[in-house]
Amino acid sequence: MTARFPSAASLFTRRRCAQVFGASAALVLSAALLPAAQAADKPKVALVMKSLANEFFLTMEQGAKAHQKENADKYTLVANGIKDETDTAAQIRMVEQMVAQKVDALVIAPADSKALVPAIKNAIDKGVLVVNIDNRFDQAALKEKGIKVPFVGPDNRAGAKLVGDALAKTLKSGDKVGIIEGVSTTFNAQQRTLGYQDAMKAAGVTVVGVQSGQWEIDKGNTVAAGMMREHPDLKALLAGNDSMALGAVAAVKAAGKTGKVAVVGYDNISAIKPMLQDGRVLATADQYAAKQAVFGIETALKALAAKTPQAQMPEEVKTDVVLVTKDSK
Repeated sequence: MTARFPSAASLFTRRRCAQVFGASAALVLSAALLPAAQAADKPKVALVMKSLANEFFLTMEQGAKAHQKENADKYTLVANGIKDETDTAAQIRMVEQMVAQKVDALVIAPADSKALVPAIKNAIDKGVLVVNIDNRFDQAALKEKGIKVPFVGPDNRAGAKLVGDALAKTLKSGDKVGIIEGVSTTFNAQQRTLGYQDAMKAAGVTVVGVQSGQWEIDKGNTVAAGMMREHPDLKALLAGNDSMALGAVAAVKAAGKTGKVAVVGYDNISAIKPMLQDGRVLATADQYAAKQAVFGIETALKALAAKTPQAQMPEEVKTDVVLVTKDSK
């Protein structure tokens, strides 16, 4: 039998096919690796919020995700929140998880102004850029740890005074009101209470008590009911956020005092809007929930792009807060 050997032309064709196949495979492989390489180049931002059961933070999360979708080529986002406004331990664990995942930046609305500071110090020590939104960290606690964290958000005291001033126009000197405060260890709760007190003092109105409603509807309802029982001549309830205002509205109705005890809130969540229209809530403040996290994320991205060290970040970036009433457009 005569052995058959491939012709020179056949060998060239086979070598050429191999070369083409190899080049094609390389192109396919590089195309497959390209998205991963691009993803590696994009900073990873973590957003850690308070309770997502609160409409304000749910709106904040939605706003952040919409912003990331519009800027998908610029950064990736990991967003999470705790179930309970006071579960600081869960939020500390979230921060630790984000550090373990090697995020480039952390944008956080702390559940407690002091308790989260050690976890934030650890994050900064591990090279994570940290930006504070919504509830400001305690400045003394930060100083004690030797760290600086920029606060991006509104002036809560000024915002609450706007709401308090609107309420004061319906009251007279000597009238009695009660303040339903948020979590008392949080800076924004304290500032809103001060803003309400500023407005009441200027109007000569008496604040008969300040009690914490923990930022939540049920607890706000309990505090409101108790205040009305203790002070039957109470004229108004000033709630530190709209969730507690919702609870106060229900308590006013249950007490048969709708139209006799005014309610104001803070945040301008959607659930409060029909109540503004029918008078069950007199006023609230809008600090633009959908943009709150976005403001923080943009601050973080700008610092990452400029390679700005944590210690050289601005101390504060103020955002807007406006009064909202039935007549607001």
